[in-house]
Amino acid sequence: MSVRPISPHAKALRRNSTDTENLLWQELRDRRLGGLKFRRQATVGPYVADFLCAEKRLIVELDGGQHSAETDAHRTAELERLGYRVIRFWNNELTENRDAVVERILAEASALPSRFRAGQPSSNSD
Repeated sequence: MSVRPISPHAKALRRNSTDTENLLWQELRDRRLGGLKFRRQATVGPYVADFLCAEKRLIVELDGGQHSAETDAHRTAELERLGYRVIRFWNNELTENRDAVVERILAEASALPSRFRAGQPSSNSD
């Protein structure tokens, strides 16, 4: 299962992004982080990932008070079974130390192989 077109649920999540999601999006959008293309509220299998770098198959999730460890663990396991690397941050980690979160995302992405050949840009249909 791969990235699918945006679901109506994902569109609603994008329109109603949290302040913390918007804060991280400012760091990830427009290839600002290491030249990597990230999408927000991307549909991956049956899930909607907060942020996805399809080239690296990297999913970044921001967790707030509404998340449960059991549900998140199941979701992470399923996404990893589909071939994605999932990293999670609590909202307060981002608000209290944004630079460290961004550095960790870049380090994780740098450690992953690219799905695309050198010079081949990623498309929106990944």
